[in-house]
Amino acid sequence: MAKIGKRLKKAYEGIDPAAAPINVGEAVQEIKSRATSKFDETVEISMNLNLDPRKPDQNLRGTVMLPHGTGKTVRVAVFARGDRAKEAEAAGADIVGAEDLAEKIQAGEINFDRAIATPDMMSVVGRLGKILGPRGLMPNPRLGTVTQNVTEAVKAVKGGQVEFRAEKAGIVHAGVGKASFTDDALVDNVRAFVGAITRGKPSGVKGTYIKRVSLSSTMGPAVKVDLAGLAEDTRT
Repeated sequence: MAKIGKRLKKAYEGIDPAAAPINVGEAVQEIKSRATSKFDETVEISMNLNLDPRKPDQNLRGTVMLPHGTGKTVRVAVFARGDRAKEAEAAGADIVGAEDLAEKIQAGEINFDRAIATPDMMSVVGRLGKILGPRGLMPNPRLGTVTQNVTEAVKAVKGGQVEFRAEKAGIVHAGVGKASFTDDALVDNVRAFVGAITRGKPSGVKGTYIKRVSLSSTMGPAVKVDLAGLAEDTRT
């Protein structure tokens, strides 16, 4: 059995797994007080939803703009040619290319966190499905990452847009900021994320939609959050 270090042991002090959920503001304070690593820990949200994403009418996937960003530097690759490529570079894309970019990816060079493509590039990008798909990097029209408006797409991704997708067990998780953020900024981001999940409720879901919400930091324990006050209609 792995030995628990002093820092981690201290982080778990006072955390009762059986305790009732607490207000989101209190939860944020708990998480921040226990994020004592030498690096700026990410604050993460995990939501247990009453859905089965394997069913077509219960699939959940989308994006949300966090009002205070993620605190992370996101590297963006754009598949585009001509004027659209120039627009992507001007908007701050880290990598821009067409067939040349596809060749680099096929050679194992994947130095980006999100990918955007113009519609005319999808014949090229489609050949990379087996590489980009499993990594969650495949451009998708539903997520706004297959678009002619590359300027807006790049700025959105760089500005705090977060992708979400329900996993097999109906769990959605994402980073919603850094421990160095103010309490209010983290609360705002959490509410924005929960609001997006609420609005994205699949048509096939019956009964209680959101079953449980918890927050944690990269190296810290999870704290259960009371659904009340997180977003409107979270219990519907």
